[in-house]
Amino acid sequence: MFFALDGFLFAGWVVRIPAIKQQTGASASALGLALLGVSAGAVITMMLTGRLCRRYGSHAVTVACGILLPLSIALPAQTHSPLSLGLVLLVFGAAYGGMNVAMNSAAVDLVAELRRPVMPSFHAAFSLGGMIGAGLGGLVAGGLSASAHLFLLAGVGLLVTAFAGPSLLRHRPDTVVEAAVPEAVGPRPAQQRLTPRARRIVALFGVIALCTAYGEGALADWGALHLEQDLGAHPGLAAAGYALFALTMTVGRLTGTLLLERLGQTRTLVLGGATAAAGMLLGSLAPTAWLALAGFAVTGLGLANIFPVAVGRAGELAGPSGVAAASTLGYGGMLLGPPAIGFLADWFSLPVALTTVALLAAAAAALGYGARNATRT
Repeated sequence: MFFALDGFLFAGWVVRIPAIKQQTGASASALGLALLGVSAGAVITMMLTGRLCRRYGSHAVTVACGILLPLSIALPAQTHSPLSLGLVLLVFGAAYGGMNVAMNSAAVDLVAELRRPVMPSFHAAFSLGGMIGAGLGGLVAGGLSASAHLFLLAGVGLLVTAFAGPSLLRHRPDTVVEAAVPEAVGPRPAQQRLTPRARRIVALFGVIALCTAYGEGALADWGALHLEQDLGAHPGLAAAGYALFALTMTVGRLTGTLLLERLGQTRTLVLGGATAAAGMLLGSLAPTAWLALAGFAVTGLGLANIFPVAVGRAGELAGPSGVAAASTLGYGGMLLGPPAIGFLADWFSLPVALTTVALLAAAAAALGYGARNATRT
């Protein structure tokens, strides 16, 4: 429920970005800098939240973030300048990053207790929540103000936390998890000291994860704006772009375990990157909104499993330190994406800027193939 809530609230925010942009009078580059606040706040709080999880337990921190995140989502609609928007998005990003670390830590505890590889199901719940949040956002975008919409989302989030929080607080996991990072998959191997070669390989997988996070962030922050501004889509249809992307991400993650068993990690990386590159070329350059939506759907299928596979392979090589390093570098893509797309949109156009997602997806496929022997002894 907390994974789904996280995706639901985040999607509810991103579908109102066009309205917030108009409210604040921000240019594309100014909006990109303001959106940097979400990623900056999330990255800054990652290590702090890990320490809090070790001290107070991941379940307690998850519930605390389940209160802070809904409260913070109501803030952006109260701003009237890019600067104030960026400042409140720092708060929202901090709550969002803390939630991701804490709930992933709780999920890792449950994976260890259940002795089953159920981690992809948690991330599928996140994507499902995003699909529902974007879909509902699309339904109300034309008739409900951003302020009222985000205020209602805050109420829903607090109700879900009040319902699910006590159950989570009553359960004390038997396993002790050293740290937590977003998108970590599987049980954690023993701590190892990294050699220089291992550091380079972990960095390579981190770059692959970065390429994926860049694409996810770009579609979340700029997809609806591209459909509405460049292709003349109705606000409801524009919001459906992220909903469709989240739906195909959900399908991709639900089938991720089967895909890995059939194709292996390298082929999954290469196929995913190539599929996302083709989909995003269509999504960014299509002349109609419906073709762009089809491109977004294909992109979601392609990107679905690249981040978990890249981080998992880093963990196979270097244990928890490899997972942490690759994840931190990967989330740098979320930090880089919003301002990069914004500046490129000002210099060229938003469709041209979005083609960089296809470029980085193709780079992830090439790097994935080049790293096919990296974890073999």
